[in-house]
Amino acid sequence: MQSITLRFLASQSTLPQAGRVPGGTVLRWVDEAGFACACAWAKGPCITEFVGGAHFVHPIRPGDLVEVHARLASTTDTAMHLAVEVRSGGIHGEPLQEVLHCVAVYTAVDADEQPRAIDKWSPETPGDMALAQRVKAHIDAARAAQ
Repeated sequence: MQSITLRFLASQSTLPQAGRVPGGTVLRWVDEAGFACACAWAKGPCITEFVGGAHFVHPIRPGDLVEVHARLASTTDTAMHLAVEVRSGGIHGEPLQEVLHCVAVYTAVDADEQPRAIDKWSPETPGDMALAQRVKAHIDAARAAQ
């Protein structure tokens, strides 16, 4: 599976900050979707290596419908590079608004938590190639800043 979309209602019991779902909660959802996508592609356990470039553009309110979409952008021998988007809005059918977009890297691991080989995936469509380039550029920039 090269993508996954999680859909759910933002809990009314989430500790709202000024009527908004906290950013840390949204980032947890990002990691959950990315982890599910990576584990499905790797056909086994993975660990989160990197989540970066999270840019919040719209708040999520408790009770909103939330959609978290994780999509494989490229692979290495052991890792998956993903683009993750979060959208939200009312449950009455209006279009969902972008909340956040970021990139994430997950590494497949064996029983000893050592990296293990995964199936290769390469982008084929122009849209997939452009996404892979954007994700790679972001990961490269983050590594250079370390």
